[in-house]
Amino acid sequence: MIQIRGLTVKYGDFIALEDISLDVKQAEWILISGPSGCGKSTLARAICGIIPQYIPAQISGSIRVASLDPCSQPLPVIAQQVGIVFQNPGSQLFHLRVEDEVAFGPRNLGLCEREVQDRTNWALEATGLEKLRDCKPAELSGGQKQCVAIAAMLVMRPQVLVLDEPTASLDIPSTYKVLETLSVLKDRFGITILMIEHRLAAPMNHVDRVLLMDDGKIVADGSPEKVLGDRSRRESFGLRRLVEQPMTPWNELIQHNGKRNPEKLPLLRLEGLSAGYNKRDVIKDIELEIYPGDFLALVGDNGAGKSTLALVVAGLLKPHRGHLRFGGNKRPKPGLDVALLFQNPTVQLFTNSVEEEVAFASYNYGCFNAEIHLHTLEEADLLTFRNRRPATLSIGQQQRCALAACLALRPRLVILDEPTLGQDWGHLQQLMDFTRQLNERETAVLLITHDYKLVHHYANRIILMEEGRIKLFGSLKKTKQKELSHEI
Repeated sequence: MIQIRGLTVKYGDFIALEDISLDVKQAEWILISGPSGCGKSTLARAICGIIPQYIPAQISGSIRVASLDPCSQPLPVIAQQVGIVFQNPGSQLFHLRVEDEVAFGPRNLGLCEREVQDRTNWALEATGLEKLRDCKPAELSGGQKQCVAIAAMLVMRPQVLVLDEPTASLDIPSTYKVLETLSVLKDRFGITILMIEHRLAAPMNHVDRVLLMDDGKIVADGSPEKVLGDRSRRESFGLRRLVEQPMTPWNELIQHNGKRNPEKLPLLRLEGLSAGYNKRDVIKDIELEIYPGDFLALVGDNGAGKSTLALVVAGLLKPHRGHLRFGGNKRPKPGLDVALLFQNPTVQLFTNSVEEEVAFASYNYGCFNAEIHLHTLEEADLLTFRNRRPATLSIGQQQRCALAACLALRPRLVILDEPTLGQDWGHLQQLMDFTRQLNERETAVLLITHDYKLVHHYANRIILMEEGRIKLFGSLKKTKQKELSHEI
């Protein structure tokens, strides 16, 4: 189904892929992993023809996918055989209704309306989107957008399906539902699946082969046990253990002990706060206090209102009702008092180099410190890329660049909205350890995540949201902490 010989891809002088050769059979499910920036997404884009037809690059070698040459065949022809779901799902959504978004592909192929509806209903059900069919994709959470993008590809039933971190923004139930659907597609329709992932445990029962990449090359190729069973190899490439995250609901993992009366005053207080979009409340009657030195995890299923709450706390979304008081009665200064790392890092990167990006806010506020600037670049592992344009970095590197730009100001509250996108565990741990260092100096941290491992290792309190409300506020039960420590 896929034959690649001697593939090399360069962006100017930078070699993204070097002498890649690969054969993939029909109905084979391959997982591709490796450190952030090792060339995984470049390989995916080359297989789909996006490189070099849409993203300019120097390319040599040969690629054949479903008997087509993606370098020369028109992209609309390739798209009928090869579907891709990007790391940033919002970049491929453009309709005003979820149902129209999913139905667009088969309708554009001229299929009869009955076939279009049958396929669309099946894809919506397979991704858990039936109740959201009339919603606007732009107003959905990051995880829900991910599901829409996946449904829009599933409905086309391509011969090859390429998924670039499809589970990065999904809650655990949605992750397993998507994986089961992909397994059905593979078995029933013979679809070949290439999945790029850093979260390795959940797909392991489904995949046939694992490719491990590093520095633009394939360094290992074989069964999951062969490639990932070696602990020293996993650690050297910053990969996670092959243990599935627990399916236990958050409300069974958390013990209620959220009420605190510390001697210090709260850094931030939310009182009866409701907010949303187009006069519709997404979060409702929020009561919350955040104190200096807190390291909070904000958890809950996709669409629970976590990112909306983050926007309000960061001062970027005005509440419909209620009050937000920072350090008394003032409103927070975005960036200086409260910094927010968005799920999609590209929306907050705009300068011509990583160096400028990390220094921009400090210069803008007149508080640039060369020592802090250098330390931030080092902790984010960005010194090597300091002169690169952020747009030329991998998603994982862009995420680290955006976070470094947030941390450079040393804000009093840092909000991390799903910081796992594009990150291998080694780089993610390095960034989180740096964030914890700031936390130990009284910087408060609000971590929005579906990742049990991050919560277990870093958070001291947990906020559970359901349907726009805070349902539980506490910490991991001690018995569950012991269980999780063995699992993750």
